[in-house]
Amino acid sequence: MAASSSGIRWLQVYFSALLVFGSSDVQGFVPCNARVGQSSIYCVCNSTYCDTIEPYTRGNKGLYVLYQSSQAGHRLTKNTSKFSQTRNNSGDVPVFTVDRNSTYQTIIGFGGAFTDSAGINILNLSAKAQENLLRAYYSTDGLEYSTGRIPMASCDFSTHIYSYDDHPEDFNLTNFSLAMEDIKFKIPLIQRAQNMSQKKIKLFATPWSAPAWMKTNKNMTGNGSLIGQPGGKYYKTWAMYFIRFLQEYAKKNISMWGITAQNEPADGNLYHFQFQAMGWTAETQRDFIAKDLGPLLHKYGYGNLKLMILDDDRIFLPLWPKTVFSSADASKYISGIAVHWYTDTGIIPPSLLTDTHNLFPDKFILATEACTGSLPWEKGVVLGSWERAESYSHDIIQDLQNWVAGWTDWNIALNLNGGPNWAKNFVDSPILVNAERDEFYKQPMYYVMGHFSKFVPADSVRIAVTVSGNTGTQLETVAFLRTDGATVLVVSNRKSTATSFIVKDPVLGMINTNIPGHGIQTYVWWTS
Repeated sequence: MAASSSGIRWLQVYFSALLVFGSSDVQGFVPCNARVGQSSIYCVCNSTYCDTIEPYTRGNKGLYVLYQSSQAGHRLTKNTSKFSQTRNNSGDVPVFTVDRNSTYQTIIGFGGAFTDSAGINILNLSAKAQENLLRAYYSTDGLEYSTGRIPMASCDFSTHIYSYDDHPEDFNLTNFSLAMEDIKFKIPLIQRAQNMSQKKIKLFATPWSAPAWMKTNKNMTGNGSLIGQPGGKYYKTWAMYFIRFLQEYAKKNISMWGITAQNEPADGNLYHFQFQAMGWTAETQRDFIAKDLGPLLHKYGYGNLKLMILDDDRIFLPLWPKTVFSSADASKYISGIAVHWYTDTGIIPPSLLTDTHNLFPDKFILATEACTGSLPWEKGVVLGSWERAESYSHDIIQDLQNWVAGWTDWNIALNLNGGPNWAKNFVDSPILVNAERDEFYKQPMYYVMGHFSKFVPADSVRIAVTVSGNTGTQLETVAFLRTDGATVLVVSNRKSTATSFIVKDPVLGMINTNIPGHGIQTYVWWTS
């Protein structure tokens, strides 16, 4: 669907005027430098200019802060107002009442992945543009990401296939070493992100494949699994491979919060799978963790590491975790279940997440990978796509409403082709790099991520939201109670028409408000 060209043009002129007249200094933030995309604007950054998010501080009782993004061009636009004791909206409007006494999961965080491709693209920019891009994600001026995923060795978002030990029969891993890509593209950017973040970034690592010599098909791609059975020498060597990775990154002052046992373990069971993969069944993953990986993690001092299983689509729920957790010897080492989003859209119901939580309430569920542009009918990059932003907001809210404790995006930066990707599996990203012009572009997806990552920090708790009045509303909502006492409500409208509604807080009163068509809002307030 095309955006209104006149509306977009007006916003572009408005933002340009802000640049010319310097109102960003007056407002204490830098506005979006807008360009027109497919269905909305995207924001242009370079070495000397990049939009920031207007800060907020704890307000007096009775005040609330609203941040809004929309297809029409708002980009985390801030407004402050007061609760009311009277209802201003007439007619049958939805009333959303927050209930801080009804609590659900504790939030782990929101973030993205430090892939080889992300590092290559970021480092193709000038030093100052690099700094602006990293600040856009990790500083208080930006989204304040709090999770980060790190591929162990290569994946499709690398320029070639490699492992950390390509020496056949090296069961002692004598030749294990990090790759050039770790030293140049991953570790320095992770360190810079950590240094600029005021939050601790929860880093977790994921393997795509063991070295080819350890696999049945002698290849890091395609249909292949580890040679032998759990408890055997190949499985024990593979478990030690995890330990060596953790040790080498620790030498660079990078400690992992967590690790997943395998990226998309079903991929390696598919004939001629096109990029790095390794096949597992739930049974072999269970036995590998019980016999090899779990004991070794504890032996080497990584007993507190958050080990996650599955790391694949929710179509495998709840059967996969039921199989793995059927073994107490495996379950005792496992903290959580990692899920991807690729079969979420209208295919596999989110209720499977709640079903899984109800079966295993002591294990968290974390969304660990998502991207747009991966399907055959929507391949690659689309600049300024609001539809893709809404697919993010819908999935995040849906996941959070079903016990998922956080949401980690895929590549934090790609080029305008959606790569590099050696397997030509090009996709989209919240930030796109145009190295020739020393620019990067913040997609609508970037701002949608910010409606969660910036305002819902780790250790926030999801709370209930009940709807009355027009209970048939199609607005999507999710609410949280933060550790600093703030209440946060996110509201998404995926319809084309503006909608009036009321937010009700039992302590403070009501917010009589509305949301534009194709808009998303985050409300923040304190009750004392």
